[in-house]
Amino acid sequence: MTKRDISIAFEELVYDELPADERALADMAMEATERSYAPYSRFRVGAAIALDNGVLVPGSNQENVAYPSGTCAERSACFYAHARYPEAKFVKIAVAARGTDGEFTTEPTAPCGACRQALLEYEVLAGHDVPLLLVGRDTIYRLPSVRSTLPFAFSEF
Repeated sequence: MTKRDISIAFEELVYDELPADERALADMAMEATERSYAPYSRFRVGAAIALDNGVLVPGSNQENVAYPSGTCAERSACFYAHARYPEAKFVKIAVAARGTDGEFTTEPTAPCGACRQALLEYEVLAGHDVPLLLVGRDTIYRLPSVRSTLPFAFSEF
């Protein structure tokens, strides 16, 4: 038997350390939490995707009493981005969340497995790593790619 470890290298920052383009993306993700429809979980998530055509696309989680008919913020954003701008490539993604108390989570919240897989599809389509910003109130994680969150990714490519 061989035992192996998987590790993910990422940067830990505070908001003021972000360059202007990443601040704008983080702001959009945080703002998108306000448009979340989460009457059941009260966990409001916002996402924002920067495209290579300069457009920033927001998304928010949308719940439905007929679970699992809703969708997460990340999938809301990525599906709309590709439906609206099918030729554009993803450049960077940001995700932010508000807990059940209505406040931003102090630590970053990572996308669920389904969202990681969906975002990976668009990273593959982009043909390059797509950095991921996980935005918490006190801490921001900058990951080098979507794939880094899914080390045993399922991919046709």
